[in-house]
Amino acid sequence: MKIKPFFGALAVFLLAVTSYAQEKKNYAIHTVAFYNLENLFDTINDPTKNDEDFIYTPANYKEKLHKLERVISQLGTSAEQKNSPVVLGVAEVENRKVLEDLCKQPLLAAKGYAVIHFDSPDQRGIDTGFLYQKSHFTPTSYKNYPLIVTEENTDKKAKEKEKEKVEDTDDNVIDAKTKRIYTRDQILMTGLLDGEEMHFIVSHWPSRRGGEKRSSPLREAAAALNKKIIDSLQKINPNAKIFTMGDLNDGPFNKSIKQVLGAKGDEKEVQPLGLYNPAEKMLKKGIGTLAHRDAWDFFDQIIISEPLLRKDYTSWRYWKAGVYNAPFMIQQTGQYKGYALRNSSIAPGYSDHFPSYVYLIKEAKK
Repeated sequence: MKIKPFFGALAVFLLAVTSYAQEKKNYAIHTVAFYNLENLFDTINDPTKNDEDFIYTPANYKEKLHKLERVISQLGTSAEQKNSPVVLGVAEVENRKVLEDLCKQPLLAAKGYAVIHFDSPDQRGIDTGFLYQKSHFTPTSYKNYPLIVTEENTDKKAKEKEKEKVEDTDDNVIDAKTKRIYTRDQILMTGLLDGEEMHFIVSHWPSRRGGEKRSSPLREAAAALNKKIIDSLQKINPNAKIFTMGDLNDGPFNKSIKQVLGAKGDEKEVQPLGLYNPAEKMLKKGIGTLAHRDAWDFFDQIIISEPLLRKDYTSWRYWKAGVYNAPFMIQQTGQYKGYALRNSSIAPGYSDHFPSYVYLIKEAKK
């Protein structure tokens, strides 16, 4: 008996759809993310830090933690991926305790997050850190790398055309005696993601205070330190899976990213030992993590090493990237309508930055 052409084509189509659906079910997905928490300070005045302008009242501290909990619990979730990030790099936190308090919030406590944190020499006391889900990630080592820069690193001859008030409250404070600019350390965490070794670097590069051109050499120095850490990992293992993430205070097209780090925006251009920056394509589409003067930029980047781009999905590989900017995180009225809903003098917001994330994908065990 002959099958009519229509029914034959339909059978082939249904078989293809079924095969695709089965293939989708056979993949596991994880989210790796970065989030600048915008001045997550506690309620105590620390006499060793310039934290006077950022101390929360107990009520506002509780509200800030609740708002961040809401974002993180939903960050990176989708129809394909129901879990919050297995690894989350964070910036603008005052100390370890604020991160521990954040992890105690009900939605995050249910995920079993733990903390890695180092105190940095930043004059305001803002640090970077990691949150990770203990059920999926096991740290094997972690280390901080200080960024040593001085006033001599700045471009003193740079003349800024714009003389506006810079909203960034990070002053790049210069020590009067040593001329050193005390800024955040870069921290490296190595561990096993469901048994597979991964390396995560989180950093918060010097701000644009004083002007983008004048301060650019500071971020180029930060990029050089970042590259040195990456090179040291690749010297031990050329196939190392590395994520370098942070609030870089530069966009994907700035010299620090394109030239010093050498990050590429096209996967096809990434050579062995090279780096891929998915933020470049997103920014070209008008997607960013923060806005200034009605223009978007992408400071909160997650840059990955070449082995994560390979197409053998028997181990964790890069799938796709995004920015989480749910409506509740966005200013709905006023001068900054459409911007990230930041802290105000009246009440804490979520953050002045949107978080970014990448999805990892791997063939699931049958």
